[in-house]
Amino acid sequence: MSNQHEEAHTGPIKNPKQLLIAVLFSFVIPIFAIIGLVMYVTSADKPAAGAVNLEKATAERLQKVGMVEIRDANRPLRAGEEVFKGQCAACHATGAAGAPKYGDAGAWGPRIASGFDALVQSALKGKGAMAPQSGGDFDDTEIARAVAYMANAGGAKFTEPNRPGAEGAPAAEAK
Repeated sequence: MSNQHEEAHTGPIKNPKQLLIAVLFSFVIPIFAIIGLVMYVTSADKPAAGAVNLEKATAERLQKVGMVEIRDANRPLRAGEEVFKGQCAACHATGAAGAPKYGDAGAWGPRIASGFDALVQSALKGKGAMAPQSGGDFDDTEIARAVAYMANAGGAKFTEPNRPGAEGAPAAEAK
C-alpha cells in the first residue's frame, strides 16, 4: 500500500530525458516563439530617413535606373555664349581643376592647335577632370557651339556649327 501511495504523489517526469523535454517545451520554445512574433511585428516597411510619405519613399527606392527624355529636335539652337554660361562657366570662368580660363590665349593655344573636332570630342567625351558633357541639358551641336565660343575668345577663328543637315541655315555669330 505504501508503494501505491508513493506513485500517486510523484509527477509525470520519471527520468532526466523527460525533464529535459519538459524544460525545452516549457521555456525554450516559448522564447523562440516570442522572438519570432517580435520580428514579424517589427518587419513592416518603414519610410526612408526623413521621409514622411511611405508611398513616395517606396517609389523613390524602386525608381528605374534610366529614363527616356523626349526633346524637341527642331527647337532653335542656343548660342555658344548661352551654353557657356549654363554649362561651362563653372570651371572655365575660374580655371577650376586645371580648366583653361575663358579668354586666356596662352592656355587655349595648344588646344586650338589640336583642331576644332578634337576640342569638341574632348568636351563631349570628357578629358582630365572634366566630365563628359554629352547628354546633358544641351545637345552635342550646342556643346560644339560653346567650344567655338570659348576657343574664339582664346584666339581661334572657329564658326559656330549648325545642326547636321541644316547647311543652308546661317551660323549664329559669336559675341
